[in-house]
Amino acid sequence: MKKLINDPEHVVQEGLEGMAAAHPDLVKVHFDPNYVYRVDAPVEGKVALISGGGSGHEPMHGGFVGHGMLDAACPGAVFTSPTPDQMLAATKAVDGGSGVLYVVKNYTGDVMNFEMAADLARLEGIEVESVVIDDDVAVQDSLYTAGRRGVGTTVLAEKLCGAAAEGGMSLSQVAGLCHKVNEWGRSMGMALTSCTVPHAGKPTFDLPEDEMEIGIGIHGEPGRERMKLKAADEIVEMLIEPVIHDLPFKSGNEVLLFVNSMGGTPLIELYIAYRKAHQIAEKHGLSVARNLIGSYITSLEMAGISITLLKLDSELIRLWDTPVHTPGMRWGI
Repeated sequence: MKKLINDPEHVVQEGLEGMAAAHPDLVKVHFDPNYVYRVDAPVEGKVALISGGGSGHEPMHGGFVGHGMLDAACPGAVFTSPTPDQMLAATKAVDGGSGVLYVVKNYTGDVMNFEMAADLARLEGIEVESVVIDDDVAVQDSLYTAGRRGVGTTVLAEKLCGAAAEGGMSLSQVAGLCHKVNEWGRSMGMALTSCTVPHAGKPTFDLPEDEMEIGIGIHGEPGRERMKLKAADEIVEMLIEPVIHDLPFKSGNEVLLFVNSMGGTPLIELYIAYRKAHQIAEKHGLSVARNLIGSYITSLEMAGISITLLKLDSELIRLWDTPVHTPGMRWGI
């Protein structure tokens, strides 16, 4: 498999160096241990938000560091959880005296290491709350998780909770909001092709040219079903119907509809998918009040999409619309 890299050993390091060079007005990068943090951190009196996970999902999470979103992000090796020492160092760097919220995707290594970091931070007098995102309706357990995986709702939680923290909410309020977003968000993804981890140099799994996998995870974990390739409208229906029925969403609900590229799917195909997802949501009586379309939580170069629906209320709409300025998401500034 062809990769635009120099040495697999240096992929994360060189990617972080590039981010630091590209966005010096927004972020700084600390090396050894690695973490990305706001250029103006710590922001005194503001709750700090930290997330993290394996590299290979860009722009998540380092691309979401900045005004109105995360204060810091901890990148592990590709598809590998960051370590507690990374998280503790990032926590100390961005703590503004009002506490720190960890937004954690539900993968075993992430949950365990963030819990260890929280314990260490509390020993140093830093108040820490942690919320686990587990929004993937595809499977109950996977290779990497006990319970549902954390996927697209993580992006939405980071934006909404980042806005809340920027607006002066307390740690308990921001944590409560994060729990609400997790409870109101559901996601499901699919793959047309595998991804290739740089160290492996070959596809993570074999998927024949005429097949697809429904319910795939962002590390290439198995999904619900492998089947012959279908048309876009059929694929979207197979993804969004389980999402709608899982919460369950009700007629009259306002929702945010998020169509995400897994890394290798072009924007024109995302709009084709969004078109059908919007039609199905309206058929169920849902009002699509806000949307997000693009590559936000990826799996290297995997071709495929995920669809996330988040139930909205007036508070979430207001927080979504507030300004955000990060390398990977920006509006209102």
